[in-house]
Amino acid sequence: MTGPLNVLVGGGTGFIGSVLCNALKTKGYGVTVISRMPGPQRISWNELLSKGLPKDTTAVVNLAGQNVMDISRRWTHGFKQNVYNSRINTTKSLAKLIDEASVKPSVFVTMSGVGAYKPDTSKEYDENSCIVEFDFFSKLCKDWERAAALKLESQSSCRIVTIRSGVVLGRTGGMIRQLYLPFYLGLGGPVGDGSQYMPWIHIDDLISLIIFAIQKPTVEGVLNGVAPYPCTNKDFSNAFGKALHRPAFIPLPSFVLNLLLNKERAVMMTEGQKVLPKKTIAAGFKYQYPDIERACKEIVSH
Repeated sequence: MTGPLNVLVGGGTGFIGSVLCNALKTKGYGVTVISRMPGPQRISWNELLSKGLPKDTTAVVNLAGQNVMDISRRWTHGFKQNVYNSRINTTKSLAKLIDEASVKPSVFVTMSGVGAYKPDTSKEYDENSCIVEFDFFSKLCKDWERAAALKLESQSSCRIVTIRSGVVLGRTGGMIRQLYLPFYLGLGGPVGDGSQYMPWIHIDDLISLIIFAIQKPTVEGVLNGVAPYPCTNKDFSNAFGKALHRPAFIPLPSFVLNLLLNKERAVMMTEGQKVLPKKTIAAGFKYQYPDIERACKEIVSH
């Protein structure tokens, strides 16, 4: 890429988005965040849809989406619709804006999730595994990825990279933020018997992977945004407890999560998949935190 490097970020004020924007600025990128709140280096969805992509946009990243695991929100039809629409509609809108731009950005990076893969205790999945709809989250992931598709005439000039992310581990948000206090108090432990796989990635590695996708012109299609060494929920609990110097043997029964979150949503924690980042590694991406022990130590050190 030549000239100014400007990235348009949907969902730039969230847990992942705020870290990404800081990292991009550190690397010298110009960043414009799509936001409901006015401010410098921000643009509203309405303004974007009426005026088109900001001038000199070289990359578009969409991280927008209602927080699925917000336990303060009941798993109602309306909330599920918000979860779905907030991802599909924003991705479709950005794809349309890229299609309509006279000068295309070089890359469109979107997110999806490992919920695309059916939970299994023994099967291994990678980026080439066939995915089929089997529940709400698999349909969401499939439609989300489909929403990023550009029209034929755009594809030659704008790469599409879709990152199927696992559980994102970072001190300032996501699962760790909810688990930190009970584990710190010695009340943590695995979900159920803990044998289910928990595809995960340290937030620093996810941010590096997004930037890697922006910068490397040969990268396109699906990348699994998961660490290369899979772990079970019990492995995570042990590693997190050890990093905090706390016991982590009090199991959280699956039925409690089913009651708190609704069984359809709780499946994200009560069941899991063994997901490998074969294509991600083959593309040349290097992990800073490849194993769960190292990741948990870094998180706790802050």
